[in-house]
Amino acid sequence: MLTFIGLGLYDERSITVEGRDSLRDADRAYVEFYTSKLLGATVDDLERHHDVDIEVLERADVEQHPERVLDAAETESVAFCTAGDTMIATTHTDLRLRATERGIDTRVVHGVTAETAAASLTGLQNYRFGKATTLPFEYAHAGSDVPDSVLDTITANRDRGLHTLVFLDIKVGDDTAGADVRDGDEYMTASHAASRLAAHHPDLVAVVVARAGSPDPLVHADTLSNLAERDFGDPLHLLVVPGDCHLLEADALEILADAPRDKLDVV
Repeated sequence: MLTFIGLGLYDERSITVEGRDSLRDADRAYVEFYTSKLLGATVDDLERHHDVDIEVLERADVEQHPERVLDAAETESVAFCTAGDTMIATTHTDLRLRATERGIDTRVVHGVTAETAAASLTGLQNYRFGKATTLPFEYAHAGSDVPDSVLDTITANRDRGLHTLVFLDIKVGDDTAGADVRDGDEYMTASHAASRLAAHHPDLVAVVVARAGSPDPLVHADTLSNLAERDFGDPLHLLVVPGDCHLLEADALEILADAPRDKLDVV
């Protein structure tokens, strides 16, 4: 049996009760933190809290050489864990399909995701979000500008009156401009992302969501050019670019995120 478990957004307590029980009952547990991380907990914290041994997998272990996980799941109960909801990343769907092809039973235990947290914290209605996009570090796409795919997604969503969730890149490597680097992991900051997007849309309003799921989440809305000048503290950060706002959504952004109401598109 291979059980995919979402750990939630922040620390060792963010997991659901069902996920906690499944993790503690597993014969073997793996976790990957290359798609996202729990900034409020280390692997040691997870192991102590749940009384399990957890092996950390690198990207290649999951995407190119998953035999270790699959072989174990043929004879044991195996937990495969990630931050957020474990099936949001397509690589994990691939792992599930590989397991199914080998006759291994699979199960998914969902966790809280950044998508739902962004809607909850900003007050924007979840069903009014369009396609999401990810802003990569400059070096990650061989160019200093914002990829056309990111700009096209924002424009297409706004043309339809929809909000855009912009994930900010996470990489393992050397210090990078615009990154918050911790233990070799780089987290793009919201101010750096805003400065890059402001080169194309300086007066467009966006919303910063920082540390969703933590005891001190931050939500702040302003024009991209103004957001580029601010420090939003510890990661993880993401951006939301609102489309057309219902009156209640505009009220929420103004009250909860200090949004400049006169710059919102209110319908």
